Amino acid sequence: MPVKIRLSRHGRKRRPYYHIVVADSRAPRDGRFIERIGSYNPTTNPATIELNFDRALDWLQKGAQPTDTCRAILSYKGVLLKKHLLEGVKKGALTPEQAEAKFQEWVAQKEAKIKAKIESLAKNEADAQKQRLEAEAKVREARAQEIAKKQAEMAAKEAEEQVENASEEASSEENTESENA
Repeated sequence: MPVKIRLSRHGRKRRPYYHIVVADSRAPRDGRFIERIGSYNPTTNPATIELNFDRALDWLQKGAQPTDTCRAILSYKGVLLKKHLLEGVKKGALTPEQAEAKFQEWVAQKEAKIKAKIESLAKNEADAQKQRLEAEAKVREARAQEIAKKQAEMAAKEAEEQVENASEEASSEENTESENA
C-alpha cells in the first residue's frame, strides 16, 4: 500500500486551512486517511504550522512519501533533517550525541530566524501605523486652518454688517431728529 503524507483541505472559500495527514495515495484528497499528524494555516504571516514531530518522523522512517508541499513543511520543521541525521547514525557516520547536537543547533538558528521575521513584521506594521497617523494629523491640521480661515471671514463679514447697521441706525436717528426739529 503506497502511503503518502499530504494535505487535506478544509475551511471555506478563500480561507483555506489544511490538515497534514498520512493517507493511502489512492484515497481522495479530503477523504479517508490513516492518521492526522498536524495542521497548516497559510493565511497567517508567518504561516502557522502545528506538527506532531515524532509521528511524522516515524511515518517517514516507515517509508511514507511526502508531497512537495508537505516536504517543504517537514523540512521547515526539521523532520527531514532529523531523519537524515538518524540515517547517518545507523550508518555509523555520526554518534547519537553528535546528531542531537547538530539538530539542536539547527533548531536554535531556525527559531532565531522566525523570531526576527516576526519582530520585523511587527516593526513594519508599527512604522506604517505611525506614518498613517502623521498623515492624518496633517490632514486634520489643514482642515482646522481652513475652518479657522472661514470663521475669520465670517467674523469679518459680521463686523462689517454690524458697522453698516450701526451707521444706518445713526443716519436713521439723525433723519428722525431732523424731521422732529
